[in-house]
Amino acid sequence: MHKGMMGLLSAAVMVAGMATSALAADKYVIGYDNYFMGNSWSVQLAAEFEAEAERMADRVDVVYVESEGKTEKQISNIEDLITKGVDAIITTPNSPTALIPVLKKARAAGIKVVLLASTIKSQDYDALLTVDDVAIGTAGATWLVDQLGGEGKIIALNGIAGISVSDDRYKGAKAVFDANPGIQILSAVDASWDYAQGKLAVSNLLAANPEIDGVWSQGGAMTLGAIDAFEAAQRPLVPMTGEDNNGYLKRWKALESTGFKSIGAAKPTWLGSEALKVTVDLLDGKDVPRDTLLPVPTITEANIDEYVKPDLSDSFWASTRLSDDQVKATFAN
Repeated sequence: MHKGMMGLLSAAVMVAGMATSALAADKYVIGYDNYFMGNSWSVQLAAEFEAEAERMADRVDVVYVESEGKTEKQISNIEDLITKGVDAIITTPNSPTALIPVLKKARAAGIKVVLLASTIKSQDYDALLTVDDVAIGTAGATWLVDQLGGEGKIIALNGIAGISVSDDRYKGAKAVFDANPGIQILSAVDASWDYAQGKLAVSNLLAANPEIDGVWSQGGAMTLGAIDAFEAAQRPLVPMTGEDNNGYLKRWKALESTGFKSIGAAKPTWLGSEALKVTVDLLDGKDVPRDTLLPVPTITEANIDEYVKPDLSDSFWASTRLSDDQVKATFAN
């Protein structure tokens, strides 16, 4: 377990099992469902939330639960939060459909539901904070088609099957590729936005395909794995899309002089911080937009120096509200 999450668990022990009425009357009780800890982006998302919770400690107490990327566990965790009588639940749905009944139940109990970075196929929530994931997929695919002059064989690296983030990004990319018949998708694989899974998947695809002209990846850590797989196979690097993962940005910067081309579309981890702010605003009775879809920050050759942090961990994600010290603590070995 990452050291940066020890505070989450200790806080959970302190708050779990306490009814709302037993807490300070001037504080809200927020249930935070930590949906997944299997990649560095999700670790930093949770760290952003925890840092904001510490800043707002005079206004909120937090009940932390962890769903491990498992839909059934997420449903059970939300049921527990309902039983505890929290004022609001913040969750990143692992399924766009399976959580709908339990979220309906939460709202029927007067609990505010805030969706963080992933959505559901219903209106059974009070606020959504995310980036337009279809636009992320579209931006990378459009760039890749342009780099290849509309002709070439490519591979696609997706996140976790069934989560709206991954499905929407590929939906945006696939529409672009379908509109360009000269582009052939050799294979589209799920690699969980993870470096090791991305490297393994690309290694296997390189072994099976003598010609790969481009890589569309919806995650920076997967792209870093793709680069390493190409180099291990002694294959020339091809244009690749990525994100704002620091390890990837470092490698991209280092490879610029070799002619390597890339683009990064970012989904800020500070969404975790913003979700808590919006939740408190909701509970305060303020007018909060139901859906907040942030524009997609894009990293190019022209602005990469504004994002890359050579002195920070490869696991760090550039679009953050964490201080450098908080980043170092989150990704301490």
